[in-house]
Amino acid sequence: MKLISGNGNLPLAQAIADYVELPLTQASVRRFADEEIFVEIHENVRGEDVFVIQSTSYPANDNLMEMLIIIDALRRASAKRITGVIPYFGYARQDRKAGSRTPISAKLVANLITVAGANRVLSVDLHAAQIQGFFDIPTDNLFGAPVMSADIQARFSGENLMVVSPDVGGVARARALAKRLDNAPLAIVDKRRERAGESEVMNIIGDVKGRFCILIDDIVDSAGTLCNAANALKAAGATDVVAYVTHGVLSGGAVARVEGSQLRELVITDSILATDSVTASSRIRQLPIAPLVGEAIRRTADETSVSSLFD
Repeated sequence: MKLISGNGNLPLAQAIADYVELPLTQASVRRFADEEIFVEIHENVRGEDVFVIQSTSYPANDNLMEMLIIIDALRRASAKRITGVIPYFGYARQDRKAGSRTPISAKLVANLITVAGANRVLSVDLHAAQIQGFFDIPTDNLFGAPVMSADIQARFSGENLMVVSPDVGGVARARALAKRLDNAPLAIVDKRRERAGESEVMNIIGDVKGRFCILIDDIVDSAGTLCNAANALKAAGATDVVAYVTHGVLSGGAVARVEGSQLRELVITDSILATDSVTASSRIRQLPIAPLVGEAIRRTADETSVSSLFD
């Protein structure tokens, strides 16, 4: 087994390598003067089971192209099996036609990864579970809930917990976390989105008065939805609000928005490389997912069950 990483999230790749007790394969990923990407692998990978670790976060197109070119280089170097390990799968929010003459970009990216030569894909908390069906190769979708529930129980076990979904679409995710928290009660924030990147909270489904609310979501980008939801929960009588989100995209003024919100804390995983503003924020904390991803890689290589990680 060999591990190789692009430039998308080198600290996470190194942490995964440390967990599985293997060094990262030596490779060069550099650019020509016109920003064209060039990859050269400096170790023999013939007949090897190779895992390419790359989050396709900002800059999404550069990181995606790096991964595709690395996969192509491995295929042409006669690697036995190539697994794309994509902690954060970019373009996942474009998983359906949102309007007339719009693309389904998640399907396009799935096709690109498959055609490049990947034999299987491993990702974390895909935005929509049906994206697994966009691939014509085996796809494992890991869940961040075990990591989050362990942190919640360690820090807030004495609180009167209630799990809250920030929208109707995230109810299944919230219910799964609530089940892990000794069947904590569930509430839903009903919102109306007028345009992309903006949301307006309408009302709270469920009684949150006197409750310590745990907001759960897969992606936080502008943070508008989470901050509006936190404000609405506090107005409805919640004692405190903490948000747990797998992928901290946090673009534009998201960090400042979190700092000025009713959120006590925003907890994200390190699936995306943290920016300086995220690292400097006193309201944002990162959870490591290297043990989760590393164990899934180990089980994939050993041909043992990955799903049992979540039993």
